[in-house]
Amino acid sequence: MYTLIGFPKTRAFRVLWMLEELGVEYEINPVPPRSDAAKEFNPSGKVPALKVGDDIIIDSVAICQFLADTHGKLTEPVGSIARAQQDSWTQFAMDDVESPLWFNAKNTFVLPEELRSETAQKACKYDFANAMAAFAKRLGQNTYVMGDKFTVPDLLLGHCAMWAKNGPGWPFPPGPVTEYFERVLSRPAHAKATKVRDSFS
Repeated sequence: MYTLIGFPKTRAFRVLWMLEELGVEYEINPVPPRSDAAKEFNPSGKVPALKVGDDIIIDSVAICQFLADTHGKLTEPVGSIARAQQDSWTQFAMDDVESPLWFNAKNTFVLPEELRSETAQKACKYDFANAMAAFAKRLGQNTYVMGDKFTVPDLLLGHCAMWAKNGPGWPFPPGPVTEYFERVLSRPAHAKATKVRDSFS
């Protein structure tokens, strides 16, 4: 059984969603980020971490890809051109989409108030809009980013969409991008993970 370490309303939700997609057994140790308990698993205090036997894996992206590779689901084969294209989408999700969301969060409530910047918040919204425009062109009419198959970057992009909607309230381009996010977030495993997450106060 896997142990997900991290409060589910953080990036730990990504791993929770992945575990539900895979239909595997898991338990949750809901330690908060930057806490002493979190630092026992990751010196930076960031969550999530995943306990696999006696081993610990940190970073939500690394964990999700490990789980996909281990169970042979939601991923393309290692060493294939398709996997390289999938990894490119993963990098896009983190570099272009999550990056402005996280930097905006830091300048909204994470950093000490005297270090926050309203200009940075505006720049983040601008960067996110540019990322969505690029995403619209790159996605085209695909069901998911790799075509008809739901893979790791779809899950990561779906989580970013939740973040954009429930955090700063940034809009998505109408049409295929909005429809894509609606499709990703309507998956049964997402609903199950959301129910689990909401059971934690």
